[in-house]
Amino acid sequence: MKKLGALLAAFLLVLGLGLVVPTAATAAPYCGITWGSLAKTSAPMTTAPITNVRAGQHPCFDRMVVDIRGKGAGYRVEYVSAVRADGSGQLIPLRGGAFLRVIVKAPSYDRFGNATYRPANPSELVNLAGYATFRQLASAGSFEGQSTFGLGVRARLPFRVFTLDGPGTASRLVVDVAHRW
Repeated sequence: MKKLGALLAAFLLVLGLGLVVPTAATAAPYCGITWGSLAKTSAPMTTAPITNVRAGQHPCFDRMVVDIRGKGAGYRVEYVSAVRADGSGQLIPLRGGAFLRVIVKAPSYDRFGNATYRPANPSELVNLAGYATFRQLASAGSFEGQSTFGLGVRARLPFRVFTLDGPGTASRLVVDVAHRW
């Protein structure tokens, strides 16, 4: 009798496991992104100037990189309703459903006032055609030792900000914006 009960229990267990079959995932791959969309800041100011701004695409996010000729600069990156030019307050028009104001606590000029970063088109710093999240990257100027950039993105998505040392004595400020929540 015990043997029959054990066989019946084993049969029901196998039958139950057969009914619970995992389904194939149809959503986009999860990237483990937990960044959030609140403002991010770092305090240090530097006199080391900005030398370039560029962008890149990754499987889970789009990336903005600010090259600095020296140690890492502080920053304030946040979603805003509009990006305004440093000094004048003039509106910087941007494409996208949301706007990130990227303030880099570093100038775009050297100690003699000579430009160290002079983009050909301040309204279109980088060609962002085909990017999943980025829509437009524009300069909002450099004033009183800090430089501001406007980043138009598809929607108010999570982002992260960090600095990297190198190459050599240079550093980079990195802003990653996720493709989705």
